[in-house]
Amino acid sequence: MKEIGNDPSDKPPCRGCSSYLMEPYIKCAECGPPPFFLCLQCFTRGFEYKKHQSDHTYEIMTSDFPVLDPSWTAQEEMALLEAVMDCGFGNWQDVANQMCTKTKEECEKHYMKHFINNPLFASTLLNLKQAEEAKTADTAIPFHSTDDPPRPTFDSLLSRDMAGYMPARADFIEEFDNYAEWDLRDIDFVEDDSDILHALKMAVVDIYHSRLKERQRRKKIIRDHGLINLRKFQLMERRYPKEVQDLYETMRRFARIVGPVEHDKFIESHALEFELRREIKRLQEYRTAGITNFCSARTYDHLKKTREEERLKRTMLSEVLQYIQDSSACQQWLRRQADIDSGLSPSIPMASNSGRRSAPPLNLTGLPGTEKLNEKEKELCQMVRLVPGAYLEYKSALLNECNKQGGLRLAQARALIKIDVNKTRKIYDFLIREGYITKA
Repeated sequence: MKEIGNDPSDKPPCRGCSSYLMEPYIKCAECGPPPFFLCLQCFTRGFEYKKHQSDHTYEIMTSDFPVLDPSWTAQEEMALLEAVMDCGFGNWQDVANQMCTKTKEECEKHYMKHFINNPLFASTLLNLKQAEEAKTADTAIPFHSTDDPPRPTFDSLLSRDMAGYMPARADFIEEFDNYAEWDLRDIDFVEDDSDILHALKMAVVDIYHSRLKERQRRKKIIRDHGLINLRKFQLMERRYPKEVQDLYETMRRFARIVGPVEHDKFIESHALEFELRREIKRLQEYRTAGITNFCSARTYDHLKKTREEERLKRTMLSEVLQYIQDSSACQQWLRRQADIDSGLSPSIPMASNSGRRSAPPLNLTGLPGTEKLNEKEKELCQMVRLVPGAYLEYKSALLNECNKQGGLRLAQARALIKIDVNKTRKIYDFLIREGYITKA
């Protein structure tokens, strides 16, 4: 056996499976011409074809041997040259991404040592680079990014999520206070300006400088807190429980004051406090029930879950009995429960046929989310016949939209929550009356 370098573009396909040969591959030393090549899979299966036998002597064809550097194989040398040709000289991060086996620093160091500074490969590119380094030696500020940022195409979904940020330019498509420069386009300082006119022009320039400082301040906050990729930020936020997410939403406006590290420490400490309080409450419940060991606690949790399921079944049965005399309402209730069991939102409102009595108030006993409602909200859910979980989702959506828009109209509420328009009107009027939202 011996190792021989070979150009992949000159290799014929495997004679066994006709697939593209990937290094290393096998060449039969007793067959040919033309040369008889096999991939490793066909070779290990003992593939035989006409005169070729599995016991023939063979050669391992590979580029896995050093050429210029003991830690670089010939295959990696060719891959480096091809990557520099594709990505351009100086784009070492893109070169490293294309190679996949070497880092940015290793690619740059190896290329500069063996292909630029090596006398055997001298070129005018070296002189150009030295001139550029000498010109920017005193002014250039080195930048070492922690990771390669995403590079979305213009007007793509990722570009919209990143608010039009362009990582390659470290700039936004549309800046904050994007038309601040317009105030300076007609200003021209001339010698015959009066003192007052000159002072006014200088005041306009000072205002422009203050607006630029505000623009840079906002960029710094976005960079320090990692707010460029909004979707990634939202996914990280959702790992917390609902109570911690509410605190996160409230404390977000203060993050620019305390700094990113302190802000994250505060949120993490609150999340830990919430977990500890929940665990203490669970242990107190066990102690109240007379449980002194965790084996009994597991039995208690199992029995508690069984009791909750039985109580929910009794509640569902009581609702069926309320509509048992109305066949149409009973069928609607059954279809509604089928939707709930399958994980869908209820698509059929609970209402009686025209000409008959209206449906009685909804029984909220045992329904999830009831404990989060106040008395007025419970009364609303009973009259509108809306489960507490759905009401809380609709309320949260309307509150968020109202905070974004500074107010909310009924038409916007109906477009936001796709339910019966009469129910939407009642929810909207209730939130207005209680002061949760304001009219636009």
